[in-house]
Amino acid sequence: MNKSIDKLLLNPIRLKIISTLISVSECDFNYLKKITESTQGNLSIQLKKLKEHDYINIEKKFENNYPKTICSITKKGKLKFEEFFETILTYRNKTSKH
Repeated sequence: MNKSIDKLLLNPIRLKIISTLISVSECDFNYLKKITESTQGNLSIQLKKLKEHDYINIEKKFENNYPKTICSITKKGKLKFEEFFETILTYRNKTSKH
């Protein structure tokens, strides 16, 4: 197997976002901000990149008159996450044999 690694998921914040979303049905912006230990601006940029590549869905709504951003992973996002780790494990196995 000679797959190239998904450069979109090499970013630590984006990887934390996808890792979190793969284990929950959805979560809000503030939770992701806490998990990623990111600034609001940087998290917004990383979410936008994942959404542009159809790795996540973003839903904006109001709850008790406050804006709320809800994120969830797409089928493509799940597939890309699985491929990413398969590639990492393959690479690790190749390098550990030398």
